[in-house]
Amino acid sequence: MSGVHGEFVDDAEERTRRALRTERHLRILEYVSEHGSADVTALAAWLEVSSATVRRDLQYLSDQRLLQRTHGGAVSGDAGVELPLRRRTGRFHAEKRAIARAAVELVPEGAVVGLTGGTTTTEIARLLAARGPVTIVTNAVNIAAEMVPHPRVRLVMTGGHARSRTFELVGPTAEKMLAEHHTDITFLGVDGISVRRGCTTHDPLEAATDRAFLASTAEAVVVTDHSKIGKATFARICPVQAVRRLITNTAPDADEPAGERADELARIRDSGVIVTAANLAPTT
Repeated sequence: MSGVHGEFVDDAEERTRRALRTERHLRILEYVSEHGSADVTALAAWLEVSSATVRRDLQYLSDQRLLQRTHGGAVSGDAGVELPLRRRTGRFHAEKRAIARAAVELVPEGAVVGLTGGTTTTEIARLLAARGPVTIVTNAVNIAAEMVPHPRVRLVMTGGHARSRTFELVGPTAEKMLAEHHTDITFLGVDGISVRRGCTTHDPLEAATDRAFLASTAEAVVVTDHSKIGKATFARICPVQAVRRLITNTAPDADEPAGERADELARIRDSGVIVTAANLAPTT
């Protein structure tokens, strides 16, 4: 019996080790995705583990193509990890506000505007509400909640299954509702965009709901900050040729992949998409 008991103890210890390792991997992916990069020393201190453990974790995640190993650390990979909306709100906030200002210039007074979920589309909704009058069709619970008090906003919201990470309603119910409405312009948030892989997001249901937005609009516009240019995530929404415009911002001068992003933007333009680089508001 003692031998059997020992096997149970060993199994329990192994399950615990695996659970801790998985939790550590998720925390590393979130850290690298949020900051763009990380070094071994900083991660070891943050996770309260040895540098050797972090190196093994980074190598495993690199082998899974979830990040890219560098000398002394790692940078975010193509696949990335989906951060909850509340974690993404502060990233590139000034850039997203600039993109939103450029987007609103495309919207005539009284237009019917489709808005998918996301931090940039939330900024667009706020500017539209302040300007009014406008009709907003959205599947984003957080956007709808902000729009309800505005008397000059006519709000239409889809049904569907709620995604806790993005506050979006997705699935067949949302798609059916969108098929019964027409929008003058839709602003689409994405997690990646490139000529080769198209517009992408993390969740297949979200991608299908985004396609329903595109099928019901007169003009589709992708709004995304520079960090998404040239990247691809799990679920494909559409080819880049399915959208008319892309509004983004120029990458900071110190951003190492800026040249690669500029090349990708050139390819997107060559595919027939109108590309607008939004300018930051002047500082006073």
